[in-house]
Amino acid sequence: MVPIYEKREVVRVRPATTADGEAIRAIRNHAVATSTALWTDTRQSPADAAAWLAVHLARGSALVAEAGGQGYESGEGGEIVGFAVYGPWRDLDGYRHTVENSVYVREGSQGLGIGRALLGALVDAARAAGHHSMIAGIESGNAPSVRLHRRFGFTEVGTVPEAGLKFGRWFDLTLMRLALEG
Repeated sequence: MVPIYEKREVVRVRPATTADGEAIRAIRNHAVATSTALWTDTRQSPADAAAWLAVHLARGSALVAEAGGQGYESGEGGEIVGFAVYGPWRDLDGYRHTVENSVYVREGSQGLGIGRALLGALVDAARAAGHHSMIAGIESGNAPSVRLHRRFGFTEVGTVPEAGLKFGRWFDLTLMRLALEG
């Protein structure tokens, strides 16, 4: 468990389960509707979200952050305030040792260390799974995400100008990389 001092709560990062699906879907769909973190306009349906999560669960690459509340310390769990996943960076077998990460924190819970706790645990999980490197594709104007990744040793390896379109605007994509081995 990681203390979140600003709110005097505790956040616990744990492997996701199918029971977390709706909370994950709600956080993801909010990001789709309101942010440039996900370059899609398509919100996940319950069936699509369950299928997407099932792939991550089978791979062991999905984590959630729970914020403490009454009963939390006794093991009853808390409220899902974020999630993180990693998946293949590219589908070709030559890329099989490189993964890409995604970290999302529920609206109103950003800036409290939840993303840091999730990314740290995700990097550890990818290392334990034997992956060689982790890629982050970040909308170039998302300074908090770039800073978060830098804290973990990710380095910028390039920027793709006007790589994606959302809300009628073109956005640049900053690529960052972390070596997971050695």
